[in-house]
Amino acid sequence: MSAIPAARHPASDLQAIQTLIAPDMAAMDALIRRRLASDVALVNQIAEYIIGAGGKRLRPMLLLLAAAALGHRGADAHQLAAVVEFIHTSTLLHDDVVDESDLRRGRRTANAVWGNAASVLVGDFLYSRSFQLMVELDRMDVQKLLADTTNRIAEGEVLQLLHVRNPDTDEAAYLRVIERKTAILFAAATELGALLAGADTAVRQALRAYGLALGHAFQIADDVLDYAADAATLGKNLGDDLAEGKMTLPLIHAMQQADAATCAQLRRIIEQGDRDGMPVVQAAIARAGSLDYSRTQALAFAQAAEDALAALPGNAYTDALRGLARYAVSRDH
Repeated sequence: MSAIPAARHPASDLQAIQTLIAPDMAAMDALIRRRLASDVALVNQIAEYIIGAGGKRLRPMLLLLAAAALGHRGADAHQLAAVVEFIHTSTLLHDDVVDESDLRRGRRTANAVWGNAASVLVGDFLYSRSFQLMVELDRMDVQKLLADTTNRIAEGEVLQLLHVRNPDTDEAAYLRVIERKTAILFAAATELGALLAGADTAVRQALRAYGLALGHAFQIADDVLDYAADAATLGKNLGDDLAEGKMTLPLIHAMQQADAATCAQLRRIIEQGDRDGMPVVQAAIARAGSLDYSRTQALAFAQAAEDALAALPGNAYTDALRGLARYAVSRDH
Protein backbone atom coordinates (compact mmCIF):
# COMPACT_ATOMS: atom_id res chain seq x y z
CA MET A 1 0.00 0.00 0.00
CA SER A 2 1.42 3.41 -0.96
CA ALA A 3 2.02 6.07 1.65
CA ILE A 4 -0.77 8.57 2.28
CA PRO A 5 0.20 12.12 1.24
CA ALA A 6 0.70 14.49 4.15
CA ALA A 7 -1.95 17.00 5.10
CA ARG A 8 -1.93 20.33 3.31
CA HIS A 9 -3.97 23.50 3.63
CA PRO A 10 -7.48 22.48 2.51
CA ALA A 11 -8.46 23.91 -0.86
CA SER A 12 -11.82 24.27 -2.58
CA ASP A 13 -10.17 23.99 -6.01
CA LEU A 14 -12.00 21.10 -7.66
CA GLN A 15 -9.26 20.60 -10.24
CA ALA A 16 -6.62 20.06 -7.54
CA ILE A 17 -8.87 17.55 -5.78
CA GLN A 18 -9.54 15.75 -9.05
CA THR A 19 -5.79 15.56 -9.72
CA LEU A 20 -5.16 14.04 -6.30
CA ILE A 21 -7.61 11.19 -6.87
CA ALA A 22 -7.17 10.94 -10.68
CA PRO A 23 -5.54 7.46 -10.79
CA ASP A 24 -8.44 5.93 -8.86
CA MET A 25 -11.04 7.78 -10.92
CA ALA A 26 -9.36 6.58 -14.12
CA ALA A 27 -9.49 2.98 -12.86
CA MET A 28 -13.17 3.42 -12.04
CA ASP A 29 -13.88 4.91 -15.48
CA ALA A 30 -12.20 1.95 -17.17
CA LEU A 31 -14.33 -0.44 -15.13
CA ILE A 32 -17.48 1.51 -16.01
CA ARG A 33 -16.70 1.25 -19.71
CA ARG A 34 -16.16 -2.52 -19.41
CA ARG A 35 -19.30 -3.15 -17.40
CA LEU A 36 -21.63 -0.95 -19.44
CA ALA A 37 -21.41 -3.41 -22.31
CA SER A 38 -24.67 -5.02 -23.41
CA ASP A 39 -25.62 -7.05 -26.47
CA VAL A 40 -28.60 -4.67 -26.87
CA ALA A 41 -27.34 -1.80 -29.02
CA LEU A 42 -29.73 0.83 -27.68
CA VAL A 43 -28.63 0.13 -24.10
CA ASN A 44 -25.02 0.79 -25.09
CA GLN A 45 -25.98 3.91 -26.99
CA ILE A 46 -27.97 5.60 -24.23
CA ALA A 47 -25.75 4.47 -21.36
CA GLU A 48 -22.65 5.77 -23.14
CA TYR A 49 -24.43 9.03 -23.95
CA ILE A 50 -25.20 9.63 -20.27
CA ILE A 51 -21.97 8.32 -18.71
CA GLY A 52 -19.89 9.99 -21.44
CA ALA A 53 -21.50 13.38 -20.73
CA GLY A 54 -18.93 13.82 -18.00
CA GLY A 55 -20.11 15.76 -14.99
CA LYS A 56 -18.22 16.17 -11.76
CA ARG A 57 -18.58 12.54 -10.62
CA LEU A 58 -18.70 13.81 -7.04
CA ARG A 59 -20.39 10.78 -5.54
CA PRO A 60 -17.84 8.15 -6.64
CA MET A 61 -15.07 10.66 -5.93
CA LEU A 62 -16.34 10.94 -2.34
CA LEU A 63 -16.17 7.18 -1.90
CA LEU A 64 -12.62 7.00 -3.24
CA LEU A 65 -11.43 9.96 -1.15
CA ALA A 66 -13.03 8.63 2.04
CA ALA A 67 -11.44 5.20 1.59
CA ALA A 68 -8.06 6.74 0.71
CA ALA A 69 -8.18 9.06 3.73
CA LEU A 70 -8.36 5.90 5.87
CA GLY A 71 -5.54 4.19 3.97
CA HIS A 72 -7.59 1.98 1.63
CA ARG A 73 -7.22 1.98 -2.16
CA GLY A 74 -7.81 -0.80 -4.64
CA ALA A 75 -10.07 -2.67 -7.02
CA ASP A 76 -12.96 -3.04 -4.54
CA ALA A 77 -13.07 0.75 -4.07
CA HIS A 78 -13.08 1.26 -7.84
CA GLN A 79 -15.92 -1.23 -8.22
CA LEU A 80 -18.07 0.34 -5.50
CA ALA A 81 -17.38 3.80 -6.93
CA ALA A 82 -18.73 2.51 -10.26
CA VAL A 83 -21.80 1.16 -8.44
CA VAL A 84 -22.46 4.59 -6.94
CA GLU A 85 -22.06 6.26 -10.34
CA PHE A 86 -24.44 3.74 -12.00
CA ILE A 87 -27.06 4.36 -9.31
CA HIS A 88 -26.72 8.12 -9.68
CA THR A 89 -26.89 7.94 -13.49
CA SER A 90 -30.00 5.78 -13.40
CA THR A 91 -31.72 8.34 -11.16
CA LEU A 92 -30.82 11.09 -13.64
CA LEU A 93 -32.45 9.14 -16.47
CA HIS A 94 -35.61 8.65 -14.43
CA ASP A 95 -35.62 12.24 -13.11
CA ASP A 96 -35.45 13.74 -16.57
CA VAL A 97 -38.47 11.70 -17.64
CA VAL A 98 -40.49 12.65 -14.56
CA ASP A 99 -39.49 16.32 -14.86
CA GLU A 100 -39.89 16.36 -18.66
CA SER A 101 -36.44 17.97 -18.87
CA ASP A 102 -34.81 18.54 -22.24
CA LEU A 103 -31.38 19.87 -21.19
CA ARG A 104 -28.74 18.60 -18.76
CA ARG A 105 -25.05 19.54 -18.58
CA GLY A 106 -25.53 21.68 -21.67
CA ARG A 107 -26.76 18.74 -23.80
CA ARG A 108 -30.15 17.36 -24.72
CA THR A 109 -31.38 14.81 -22.20
CA ALA A 110 -31.62 11.16 -23.19
CA ASN A 111 -35.42 11.29 -23.08
CA ALA A 112 -35.37 14.28 -25.46
CA VAL A 113 -33.23 12.25 -27.89
CA TRP A 114 -34.62 8.71 -27.59
CA GLY A 115 -37.95 9.17 -25.80
CA ASN A 116 -39.25 8.43 -22.32
CA ALA A 117 -39.70 4.67 -22.65
CA ALA A 118 -36.10 4.01 -23.69
CA SER A 119 -34.74 6.31 -20.98
CA VAL A 120 -36.72 4.62 -18.20
CA LEU A 121 -35.73 1.14 -19.35
CA VAL A 122 -32.03 1.97 -19.67
CA GLY A 123 -32.23 3.54 -16.22
CA ASP A 124 -33.55 0.19 -14.99
CA PHE A 125 -30.65 -1.55 -16.74
CA LEU A 126 -28.13 0.66 -14.91
CA TYR A 127 -29.84 0.01 -11.57
CA SER A 128 -29.70 -3.74 -12.09
CA ARG A 129 -26.11 -3.59 -13.35
CA SER A 130 -25.13 -1.72 -10.18
CA PHE A 131 -26.54 -4.53 -8.07
CA GLN A 132 -24.67 -7.12 -10.12
CA LEU A 133 -21.44 -5.27 -9.39
CA MET A 134 -22.06 -4.95 -5.67
CA VAL A 135 -23.05 -8.61 -5.28
CA GLU A 136 -19.72 -9.64 -6.83
CA LEU A 137 -17.95 -8.18 -3.80
CA ASP A 138 -19.85 -10.63 -1.57
CA ARG A 139 -20.22 -8.23 1.37
CA MET A 140 -23.59 -8.21 3.07
CA ASP A 141 -22.86 -4.93 4.91
CA VAL A 142 -22.24 -3.20 1.58
CA GLN A 143 -25.32 -4.72 -0.04
CA LYS A 144 -27.54 -3.73 2.89
CA LEU A 145 -26.31 -0.14 2.86
CA LEU A 146 -26.86 0.25 -0.88
CA ALA A 147 -30.23 -1.50 -0.86
CA ASP A 148 -31.43 0.80 1.93
CA THR A 149 -30.03 3.81 0.09
CA THR A 150 -31.72 3.09 -3.23
CA ASN A 151 -35.00 2.51 -1.42
CA ARG A 152 -34.70 5.89 0.32
CA ILE A 153 -33.90 7.58 -3.00
CA ALA A 154 -37.09 6.11 -4.48
CA GLU A 155 -39.03 7.41 -1.47
CA GLY A 156 -37.53 10.84 -2.09
CA GLU A 157 -38.71 10.81 -5.69
CA VAL A 158 -42.27 10.04 -4.60
CA LEU A 159 -42.08 12.61 -1.79
CA GLN A 160 -40.98 15.29 -4.24
CA LEU A 161 -43.85 14.35 -6.56
CA LEU A 162 -46.30 14.95 -3.69
CA HIS A 163 -44.99 18.50 -3.35
CA VAL A 164 -45.00 19.41 -7.05
CA ARG A 165 -46.83 22.71 -7.61
CA ASN A 166 -47.74 22.84 -3.94
CA PRO A 167 -47.17 26.42 -2.70
CA ASP A 168 -47.78 25.30 0.89
CA THR A 169 -44.58 23.26 0.97
CA ASP A 170 -42.47 24.46 3.90
CA GLU A 171 -38.74 24.32 4.62
CA ALA A 172 -38.99 21.16 6.74
CA ALA A 173 -40.74 19.30 3.90
CA TYR A 174 -38.14 20.57 1.42
CA LEU A 175 -35.30 19.30 3.62
CA ARG A 176 -36.95 15.88 3.88
CA VAL A 177 -37.04 15.67 0.09
CA ILE A 178 -33.42 16.66 -0.49
CA GLU A 179 -32.20 14.33 2.24
CA ARG A 180 -33.68 11.38 0.40
CA LYS A 181 -33.16 12.55 -3.18
CA THR A 182 -29.60 13.85 -2.91
CA ALA A 183 -27.92 13.68 0.49
CA ILE A 184 -28.56 10.00 1.12
CA LEU A 185 -26.35 8.90 -1.81
CA PHE A 186 -23.56 11.27 -0.71
CA ALA A 187 -23.78 9.72 2.76
CA ALA A 188 -23.73 6.18 1.36
CA ALA A 189 -20.65 6.97 -0.74
CA THR A 190 -18.59 8.24 2.18
CA GLU A 191 -19.82 5.49 4.54
CA LEU A 192 -18.89 2.87 1.96
CA GLY A 193 -15.35 4.27 1.98
CA ALA A 194 -15.24 3.71 5.73
CA LEU A 195 -16.62 0.17 5.38
CA LEU A 196 -13.97 -0.77 2.82
CA ALA A 197 -11.23 0.59 5.07
CA GLY A 198 -12.48 -1.42 8.05
CA ALA A 199 -13.04 1.76 10.08
CA ASP A 200 -14.59 1.64 13.54
CA THR A 201 -18.18 2.71 14.21
CA ALA A 202 -17.25 6.27 15.25
CA VAL A 203 -15.34 6.97 12.02
CA ARG A 204 -18.01 5.31 9.92
CA GLN A 205 -20.71 7.47 11.54
CA ALA A 206 -18.56 10.59 11.12
CA LEU A 207 -18.12 9.95 7.41
CA ARG A 208 -21.84 9.30 7.01
CA ALA A 209 -22.60 12.58 8.83
CA TYR A 210 -20.12 14.35 6.55
CA GLY A 211 -21.76 12.96 3.41
CA LEU A 212 -25.28 13.76 4.61
CA ALA A 213 -24.39 17.37 5.47
CA LEU A 214 -22.43 17.80 2.23
CA GLY A 215 -25.39 16.51 0.20
CA HIS A 216 -27.68 19.08 1.82
CA ALA A 217 -25.19 21.88 1.17
CA PHE A 218 -24.74 20.79 -2.45
CA GLN A 219 -28.47 20.60 -3.22
CA ILE A 220 -29.35 23.91 -1.58
CA ALA A 221 -26.51 25.60 -3.49
CA ASP A 222 -27.80 23.93 -6.67
CA ASP A 223 -31.30 25.27 -6.04
CA VAL A 224 -29.91 28.78 -5.54
CA LEU A 225 -28.20 28.56 -8.94
CA ASP A 226 -31.54 27.98 -10.67
CA TYR A 227 -32.48 31.54 -9.73
CA ALA A 228 -29.03 33.17 -9.78
CA ALA A 229 -26.86 31.64 -12.53
CA ASP A 230 -27.00 32.03 -16.31
CA ALA A 231 -28.19 29.17 -18.52
CA ALA A 232 -24.89 28.77 -20.41
CA THR A 233 -22.91 28.33 -17.19
CA LEU A 234 -25.54 26.23 -15.46
CA GLY A 235 -25.93 23.77 -18.34
CA LYS A 236 -29.72 23.68 -18.09
CA ASN A 237 -32.58 26.07 -18.71
CA LEU A 238 -33.00 28.76 -16.06
CA GLY A 239 -36.38 28.49 -14.40
CA ASP A 240 -36.61 24.73 -14.92
CA ASP A 241 -37.37 24.20 -11.22
CA LEU A 242 -40.21 26.72 -11.41
CA ALA A 243 -41.61 25.22 -14.63
CA GLU A 244 -41.45 21.74 -13.10
CA GLY A 245 -43.32 22.94 -10.02
CA LYS A 246 -40.43 22.27 -7.64
CA MET A 247 -40.62 24.13 -4.35
CA THR A 248 -36.99 24.88 -3.54
CA LEU A 249 -35.63 26.88 -0.62
CA PRO A 250 -35.33 30.32 -2.30
CA LEU A 251 -38.95 30.17 -3.42
CA ILE A 252 -40.20 28.77 -0.09
CA HIS A 253 -38.46 31.56 1.82
CA ALA A 254 -39.79 34.25 -0.57
CA MET A 255 -43.33 32.91 -0.11
CA GLN A 256 -42.96 33.11 3.67
CA GLN A 257 -41.72 36.71 3.55
CA ALA A 258 -44.05 38.08 0.86
CA ASP A 259 -47.02 40.37 1.44
CA ALA A 260 -50.51 39.04 0.74
CA ALA A 261 -50.72 40.35 -2.84
CA THR A 262 -47.28 39.02 -3.83
CA CYS A 263 -48.00 35.73 -2.10
CA ALA A 264 -51.18 35.32 -4.17
CA GLN A 265 -49.21 36.06 -7.35
CA LEU A 266 -46.53 33.53 -6.43
CA ARG A 267 -49.13 30.93 -5.54
CA ARG A 268 -50.72 31.22 -8.99
CA ILE A 269 -47.33 31.00 -10.76
CA ILE A 270 -46.32 27.93 -8.74
CA GLU A 271 -49.62 26.12 -9.24
CA GLN A 272 -49.45 26.69 -13.01
CA GLY A 273 -45.71 26.05 -13.37
CA ASP A 274 -45.57 29.34 -15.23
CA ARG A 275 -42.02 29.92 -16.49
CA ASP A 276 -43.14 33.34 -17.79
CA GLY A 277 -43.67 34.30 -14.16
CA MET A 278 -39.90 34.03 -13.55
CA PRO A 279 -39.35 37.83 -13.36
CA VAL A 280 -42.06 38.12 -10.69
CA VAL A 281 -40.53 35.25 -8.73
CA GLN A 282 -37.00 36.65 -9.02
CA ALA A 283 -38.19 40.05 -7.83
CA ALA A 284 -39.91 38.50 -4.81
CA ILE A 285 -36.81 36.43 -4.04
CA ALA A 286 -34.63 39.57 -4.25
CA ARG A 287 -36.94 41.61 -1.96
CA ALA A 288 -36.99 38.85 0.64
CA GLY A 289 -33.22 38.24 0.54
CA SER A 290 -34.03 34.60 -0.16
CA LEU A 291 -30.83 33.81 -2.05
CA ASP A 292 -28.71 35.08 0.85
CA TYR A 293 -30.87 33.14 3.29
CA SER A 294 -30.48 29.96 1.24
CA ARG A 295 -26.73 30.45 0.89
CA THR A 296 -26.47 30.85 4.66
CA GLN A 297 -28.28 27.55 5.16
CA ALA A 298 -26.00 25.85 2.62
CA LEU A 299 -22.92 27.26 4.37
CA ALA A 300 -24.16 25.91 7.71
CA PHE A 301 -24.47 22.41 6.24
CA ALA A 302 -21.03 22.73 4.62
CA GLN A 303 -19.53 23.71 7.98
CA ALA A 304 -21.24 20.73 9.63
CA ALA A 305 -19.66 18.51 6.98
CA GLU A 306 -16.21 19.93 7.71
CA ASP A 307 -16.72 19.55 11.46
CA ALA A 308 -17.53 15.84 11.02
CA LEU A 309 -14.07 15.27 9.51
CA ALA A 310 -12.41 15.89 12.89
CA ALA A 311 -12.67 12.12 13.44
CA LEU A 312 -10.42 11.38 10.42
CA PRO A 313 -6.62 11.34 10.27
CA GLY A 314 -4.95 14.42 8.86
CA ASN A 315 -3.76 13.83 5.29
CA ALA A 316 -4.25 15.16 1.77
CA TYR A 317 -7.37 13.03 1.17
CA THR A 318 -9.08 14.34 4.30
CA ASP A 319 -8.09 17.84 3.17
CA ALA A 320 -9.72 17.10 -0.19
CA LEU A 321 -12.97 16.09 1.53
CA ARG A 322 -12.82 19.36 3.45
CA GLY A 323 -12.21 21.18 0.18
CA LEU A 324 -15.26 19.56 -1.43
CA ALA A 325 -17.45 20.95 1.35
CA ARG A 326 -16.18 24.43 0.47
CA TYR A 327 -16.48 23.83 -3.25
CA ALA A 328 -20.11 22.70 -2.89
CA VAL A 329 -21.19 26.17 -1.79
CA SER A 330 -18.82 28.30 -3.89
CA ARG A 331 -19.38 26.82 -7.38
CA ASP A 332 -21.21 28.55 -10.21
CA HIS A 333 -22.60 25.43 -11.91
